[in-house]
Amino acid sequence: MQYELLRYGIESAPMTTDTGVDLVAYSETRGRPFTIQVKTNFAPKPGGGKGAPALDWWVSEDCPAEIYAFADVSSRRVWLLTQQELVSKAQQRSNGRLHFYMSTNPDKESLGYARHGDEHFSEFLFENRVSSLFQ
Repeated sequence: MQYELLRYGIESAPMTTDTGVDLVAYSETRGRPFTIQVKTNFAPKPGGGKGAPALDWWVSEDCPAEIYAFADVSSRRVWLLTQQELVSKAQQRSNGRLHFYMSTNPDKESLGYARHGDEHFSEFLFENRVSSLFQ
């Protein structure tokens, strides 16, 4: 995530304590810092244990971050959502946590899509969001 931000000229620094904020990124254009929670998957795994390959992340509902970065290491893709977007797009709520997931298509370079319905998440890809969020 830091590397991707730096590619767009955005400085960031990791937090040394775990308070729900992993990075603080400073936007010169906006003249203020942004707090970021980073969640990572190394690769899609079978949804529900036996279903189509999927990526999923859990986030605490009381996480103080402003922006959530959901990373798939295997495809080097990152999706960025604001706190409000995450609350509205999360497919499940359980025990004070939000569950955000997307199916992938192993035969194509999928940008991710909702398991229930046909909602695509390409609008949240890092390269499609970085300017509107930070610049």
